[in-house]
Amino acid sequence: MAAASFSCFALPSKFGNLSLNASPSCLPVSSSSLALKSLSFSSNISVSAFSNGCLSMSGAQRPLRYSVVCEAAPQKKADSAAKRARQAEKRRTYNKARKSEIRTRMKKAMEALDDLKKKPEAQSEEVLPIEKLIAEAYSVIDKAVKVGTLHRNTAAHRKSRLARRKKAVEIHHGWYTPASPAAA
Repeated sequence: MAAASFSCFALPSKFGNLSLNASPSCLPVSSSSLALKSLSFSSNISVSAFSNGCLSMSGAQRPLRYSVVCEAAPQKKADSAAKRARQAEKRRTYNKARKSEIRTRMKKAMEALDDLKKKPEAQSEEVLPIEKLIAEAYSVIDKAVKVGTLHRNTAAHRKSRLARRKKAVEIHHGWYTPASPAAA
């Protein structure tokens, strides 16, 4: 004989009585099908076993009687801790690449400024390509702040370092004369 099966349905998290009534169309046609008419479970069933899954019921045929087999199949949800770990690792790699780019751009600008400062007969036009390097470094720093990789105060500190170093080179070669504090 064929086994009767019922569709899955969601269980509430707290229940007092659970009654399952079999419909005549789902049951196999036989004289012993009266045994599966009404079932009831009491509240002492473990709620945690059924809280996040579905209950499937099927009538299993044995000689001279039917028995009901209940299976709790929890629907697997993503583990939030594992998801957080994956997200943190992805952010770490993005942030690492951004910070590395910032350090590289700053290092190139600083080395160019140091080379210009060591040059004895440097011209003021030689600072223009270095200003482009500094502008690129500023752009990368500002993007890192916008994305959240760098704090805005850290970004301001790094941009200030570049500006001070450039001003020091200009003062060293006499291309810039700072205003005296008495004039202000």
